[in-house]
Amino acid sequence: MQVIILGSGSKGNSTLLITDTKKILIDVGFSYSRTKTILEKYNLTPSDIDFILLTHNHKDHITGLASLTKRENKSVYIPEKMVSAVNKLVSMEHIIPISDDDFSVDDVHIKFLHTSHDAPSPVGFIIEDKTSLVYMTDTGYISKKNLKYMSNKNVYIIESNHDPEMLMDGPYPYILKQRILSDTGHLSNEMTGNYLKELIGPDTKEIILAHLSETNNLEDVAIKTVSEIIDGKVEVKAARQEEDISVLV
Repeated sequence: MQVIILGSGSKGNSTLLITDTKKILIDVGFSYSRTKTILEKYNLTPSDIDFILLTHNHKDHITGLASLTKRENKSVYIPEKMVSAVNKLVSMEHIIPISDDDFSVDDVHIKFLHTSHDAPSPVGFIIEDKTSLVYMTDTGYISKKNLKYMSNKNVYIIESNHDPEMLMDGPYPYILKQRILSDTGHLSNEMTGNYLKELIGPDTKEIILAHLSETNNLEDVAIKTVSEIIDGKVEVKAARQEEDISVLV
């Protein structure tokens, strides 16, 4: 599996997974033109995408969704409870509602992980073919039920949004700070490290920290914090807002 993170942060999020048989886009947080430009670096086009998965309907995850689905006639797989929110942007002909948390598209198995965020029916994913990947962003905490499913996967793309001290000392208004720190907000570096310490196992090959705040975090701080908590057992990388990265597993 190849993982191409087109960009990740408060201004936009989008990740392409390339399996043996499918090209799956998780979130469409950038315009059609920017998405197209990044994909061209990898000799790909938006038409190569087989289908879209969506974590939730906040702007930094759906900016290019309507344009991509319409221009390229692509389908988006979402939980049934997310349909009314997404249907405001995308016609039903492009929406595939999923009633079960576990489903397959040909040889790719997908599991919805219900997250805790201030959006309608937000989810993360476990995606498996020959490789197992966890994708988890935009959540205030990870439930014990989800932790059980997420254990010992090959790749973790997981939110490491903020350093609490930087957040509290920073310029955000108090009410926004409280939202970020709440159970429906975002994971801090330390929280992510502690979850990963419980999750990683002998099969874990890659950890990529995602959705880092440009205001309340630093890449070096996030990597150092998480790496120290997991005792350096797996190399930790960070996705960036303005720079795509590619990992082959």
